[in-house]
Amino acid sequence: MMSAKPELNNQELQPAQVIIASPVKSQMKSEHWQIITTTFITVFLAEVGDKTQLSVLVMSAQSHQPWIVFAGAAIALVSTSLLGVIAGKWLAKTFSPSLLNTLAGLSFLILSLSLLWEAIA
Repeated sequence: MMSAKPELNNQELQPAQVIIASPVKSQMKSEHWQIITTTFITVFLAEVGDKTQLSVLVMSAQSHQPWIVFAGAAIALVSTSLLGVIAGKWLAKTFSPSLLNTLAGLSFLILSLSLLWEAIA
């Protein structure tokens, strides 16, 4: 005799699982967008008026091939960003976050003292 209710196997999601999983996925997407936005703003502001941008401006004007210059500059920026991400991933696996923060702070302190010394001398 067949039962009126079909049996669920282990691979089918129960309604409670769907309700619990949905906010987690949207929270992860929100976190990803926050990281993307912060990274974009930081890199964009660091690059505006930078010597790289001025070099690209001059190369574009001289070559009369702005899209070719753009392609080369874009590939270069993506490549250097990839190197930074790979190095950052390695550093994160190798050192503790507190040590990385301390080293970053010390490097900025040394750089600022060096620039101050250069300006005074």
